[in-house]
Amino acid sequence: MAAINITDLPPKYQAQALQQLQAQAKRKMETQAAGTPARPKYGNVKTGRAALHFDSKKEAARFDELMAMAAAGAIRDLRLQDAFTLQRSYITPEGQRVRAIKYVADFTYYRRAGDGDAWEFIVEDVKSKPTRTKEYLMKKKMMAERLGLTITEV
Repeated sequence: MAAINITDLPPKYQAQALQQLQAQAKRKMETQAAGTPARPKYGNVKTGRAALHFDSKKEAARFDELMAMAAAGAIRDLRLQDAFTLQRSYITPEGQRVRAIKYVADFTYYRRAGDGDAWEFIVEDVKSKPTRTKEYLMKKKMMAERLGLTITEV
């Protein structure tokens, strides 16, 4: 999407755009002056566990569950924020660099498969309805198609 210059708009829309920009700036200044942080995009509350920080209470609670499962031996090799490259970066024939597409899972681990002897690799993401964005759904499909991995949503 190309950037739009306000001066290219008709006068009526220039005034409307300027009013909206001024209102945004005023809200930002009021928030900073009050010392209260801006409301998170999805209404989540950042939560900590010892030295770890999670984007939501739900994610922190799932971490607690997974740690209990690991202590019981039901899962192993628990990792947080494991990154997967879905498409490597490249340079176009015109010399423009295109960034890589990456997916960062909330948790990855191995759990016992149905027979109890083998271990299966699990990619897990803590999701709520607002966080199931178009971008996330596209990356979920790319994970399945390109890497053969299914994302488990909790």
